[in-house]
Amino acid sequence: MTEIKDDRARGVLEAREGGEVVGHVVYFTLDEPEAALVPVHTEVDSAHEGKGIAGALATELYAIAGREGFAVVPLCPYVAKWAERHPDQAPAASDALLRAALDKVRTDPSAW
Repeated sequence: MTEIKDDRARGVLEAREGGEVVGHVVYFTLDEPEAALVPVHTEVDSAHEGKGIAGALATELYAIAGREGFAVVPLCPYVAKWAERHPDQAPAASDALLRAALDKVRTDPSAW
């Protein structure tokens, strides 16, 4: 069974099986213009591809955001595509949030 844990301090949502990290989403947070999680990269170990781990990570990212009152600005191509396919679970971010997230990655390359 896959267990998903959020390490907010590191900006990583990890999927674990048997204590081993088998996938992750890297993200950063925004405080302005409103609180948001901004996923920038999703990766699943090749030995675990096709098991729905990336989808489970995206689902949990949006669930965490919903519970905590955060928006999500999906800059990660995988999470963006997942959000398009699951609009009922993935509310669209405002244009202002998208601009703020893009500004952050332009001015702080380490955010990628």
